[in-house]
Amino acid sequence: MNETSLMGLVIGISAFGLIWAYYLAKWVLKKDTGTEAMQAISNAIKEGAEAFIKRQFKTIIILALVFAAFLFIGYGFLRSHQSFDPVDTALSLAFWISLSFSLGAACSLVAGYIGMWISIRTNIRTAAGTMKSVNEGLRIALRGGAVSGLLVVAMSLLGVSGLYILVRLTTAVDPARIPFLIIGYGFGASFVALFAQLGGGIYTKAADVGADLVGKVEAGIPEDDPRNPAVIADLVGDNVGDCAGRGADLFESTAAENIGAMILGAVMAAQFPLANPAWVLGVMLFPLVARAFGIIASVVGIMAVKVKENEDPMKSLNRGYYLAVILAMLGFGLATRLLLYNEAVPNAWLYFFACGIIGVVTSMAFVFITQYYTEYKYRPVKSIAEASQTGPATNIISGIAVGLESTALPVLVISAAILSAYYLGKNSGFPNAGLFGTAVATMGMLATAAYILAMDTFGPIADNAGGIVEMSKQPAEAREKSDRLDAVGNTTKALTKGYAIGSAALAAFLLFSAYLDEVRNYGTPLESVDIAKPAVFVGGLLGAMLVFLFSALAIRAVGRAAYYVINDVRAQFKEKPGILAGTDKPDYGRCVDIVTKGALKEMIAPGLLAILFPIAVGMGFRLLGIGAEAVAAMLMVGTIAGILMALFFNNGGGAWDNAKKFIEMGNYGGKGSDTHKAAVVGDTVGDPFKDTAGPSIHVLIKLLATITLVLAPLFI
Repeated sequence: MNETSLMGLVIGISAFGLIWAYYLAKWVLKKDTGTEAMQAISNAIKEGAEAFIKRQFKTIIILALVFAAFLFIGYGFLRSHQSFDPVDTALSLAFWISLSFSLGAACSLVAGYIGMWISIRTNIRTAAGTMKSVNEGLRIALRGGAVSGLLVVAMSLLGVSGLYILVRLTTAVDPARIPFLIIGYGFGASFVALFAQLGGGIYTKAADVGADLVGKVEAGIPEDDPRNPAVIADLVGDNVGDCAGRGADLFESTAAENIGAMILGAVMAAQFPLANPAWVLGVMLFPLVARAFGIIASVVGIMAVKVKENEDPMKSLNRGYYLAVILAMLGFGLATRLLLYNEAVPNAWLYFFACGIIGVVTSMAFVFITQYYTEYKYRPVKSIAEASQTGPATNIISGIAVGLESTALPVLVISAAILSAYYLGKNSGFPNAGLFGTAVATMGMLATAAYILAMDTFGPIADNAGGIVEMSKQPAEAREKSDRLDAVGNTTKALTKGYAIGSAALAAFLLFSAYLDEVRNYGTPLESVDIAKPAVFVGGLLGAMLVFLFSALAIRAVGRAAYYVINDVRAQFKEKPGILAGTDKPDYGRCVDIVTKGALKEMIAPGLLAILFPIAVGMGFRLLGIGAEAVAAMLMVGTIAGILMALFFNNGGGAWDNAKKFIEMGNYGGKGSDTHKAAVVGDTVGDPFKDTAGPSIHVLIKLLATITLVLAPLFI
């Protein structure tokens, strides 16, 4: 296939993804919106979420414009033009880097906003649908989540493809060097994702912690009780953290991975003796074609999901996932045969197809490992619940132990995936194709990203639906049905976090390899990173330190914002004693406003630390003549530390949460017992772990990779 046909295929399938997302949105919005009481609660959630996003995006846009100007000045004026640059002048390079950064940031904002926009309109329709049947509620929630999933993947593909075509039509740059011009797209997406995930994560957990500690522990009222002044802020947080934040997170994963894989493919294919230029181009565009087939597979999987009334809803979601995986792998096999087949090495494409299968198996392994450590059916969660009988201290000790233990199996799986994909690529017959093999494995893992994001967004939609049913005082039968979906939603949120960190780990290795290729492309032969050099060792040490300091700031931010929420809820109970008696209404808006201001203020420090620190390391060590290698060490060790910390936070926090739910099911004394109160304290500790620090580290890992990719020429 020629270049025009390939780009037409990618853009055509991406457009199909957008059209299908529009169809699903229309389908969801036609559904029943329930009673007036339900609509009043839904409208309060909608207003709070939209007010927060408007303020947050205003802050992010200002920061992004400042950084775009920095990139333009850095490339256009502070750095001299070099003979090996992809374009003829410094200003041309500055223009393309800053343009791609701005477009990546803009697309990430749009993807996050639309994901949240549909979720705050799906929640009430899910609540109303669940009152009819579990199947109706499940389909509405999943298809609402699928709008976000399809938009994210289709827009990331359209963005990269559109930029590629724009450069191709307006410049004479060698097509194999175009990815070096558009790497800013991935960085722009990472930049937005970091602040979206941080701000949303701080908001959702500050509100959750405040609502739980004062409502459940002090006042003894149930979850989502309308008497709790923080309950609306808590439900708003599900949307701005889990929907908008995660949407931006997976958008930057797919965008950055697409460009990183294109760089590795182009470099590898160009080394093939007497390679046909059309074949080199096909190898470089392979990531986009393979990703496009994943959109079709995800659509089929989503539309196939149906649940019988007495069936576990998780089984139907798993059936849809397995169908999407099988179809994605068939598409992947077709793409490898079409674009990676070479007559000189006729079986090489089979090796890369195997690399893609390794990626899929890795994603499934991560899902099962996460299930083991976070579901109440298994030993880890049960051990935390048992420890809660002797108070909050033993609950927390047990939870930390489970979180630390949970890092072992995922690391073994990642290690096996990287090594097996590397050696398959190396033995494929293509020259120096080991790293490209790991890139193909990453593409396999992200093949069903649209379905995974649909499952992830399903969680907060189902949670909100349960809250609406509870607060509007619907019959017990309706709450029982919504609880079934809510329980599944908690599982899908935990599983997709496991998937996100697994894909982040593989993508980070891919992007690290792309960084080394880029440094070589810009004239510095960096074949390996020598940690025995003092400056390089210090660079690595600083990378690990960044992860710990960033985590501390993110968790402290939740504590600070929660402090204001707790004080406000207590104050409202004192000012209006009738709230707890049910004769007076709390001021939900006051609490929402407090959390909004607190979250936006607290997201700035950790966000700026993550962005400015790698620049400071690169510029500082450049003065010692070892900037590129020191940054490589910082990236490598920071990624390793980040993967371990994110696993600890995600799984530890998820285990604490489900230990509390296990007790609420009637075990060890049930709701209201001392054991339950101890579990609520543990869950409160785990909240900022699993929903703020952990997901933000996913983004940090990839941000380190994309920022070093974009700024590599400034460190040389």
